[in-house]
Amino acid sequence: MDSINNFFSNLDSTTITIIVAVVAVIIVAAIVIVVMRNRKSQQLKQRFGTEYDRALEARGDRSKAEAELISREKRVQSFSLKPLSPETRNRFAAEWSAVQRHFVDDPAVSVTEADSLVNQVMGARGFPVADFEQRAADISVTCPGVVQNYRSARAVVVRQGRGHAGTEDLRQAMVYYRSLFDELLDLPEAAVSTRPVLQQRAS
Repeated sequence: MDSINNFFSNLDSTTITIIVAVVAVIIVAAIVIVVMRNRKSQQLKQRFGTEYDRALEARGDRSKAEAELISREKRVQSFSLKPLSPETRNRFAAEWSAVQRHFVDDPAVSVTEADSLVNQVMGARGFPVADFEQRAADISVTCPGVVQNYRSARAVVVRQGRGHAGTEDLRQAMVYYRSLFDELLDLPEAAVSTRPVLQQRAS
C-alpha cells in the first residue's frame, strides 16, 4: 500500500488526471461493448424466435449460435427473392387445394405432395435448391414463425417413409405445411382463416 501511495505522490496532477481519464474511457468502452452485445442478442432473439434457442442448444455457445444466425441472414440477403405474381399465386393455391382434397383418399401421398409443392413455391420465390437442413435454415430468416412447423412436417414425412406415421401425424403434417405454404404465398389473413379442415374419407 505504501508503494502505491508513494507512486501516486510522485506523480503530478496532470499525469494523475490522464491516468484517471484513460481508466474511465476503458470502463465506458467495456460497458458500451456489453450493452451493444446484449442488444444484438435481443434483436436476434426477437427476429428468430425459437430458432435462436435451437441454434444455442445445437452450438452450446451464444457467440457461435449468433454467428450462425447472422451468417444465415447474410446468405438469404444474397438471394434474389421476389413476390409471386397473382397468376402464379393462384396456380399454386389451386394445386394446394388439389393436394388437400387428395388427403381424403390417400393421406400419405398427399403429405408427400405437400412437401414437394412447398419446395416448388420456395423455388418460385427465389430460394436456391438445397438439402432440407439448408432450406430450413433459409426459411428461418424469412419465416421464423413457421420454420419449426416445417421441421416437424418434414419429420413426419421421414417417419412415413419408414412406415411409422399414423393418420393423425399426417394430418398434423399437412397443417404444418399449410402454415409455411401460406407464408410463402403471402396470402391475406382472411383467406387463411377460411381454409377447410382436413378430413379423411371413412373406410
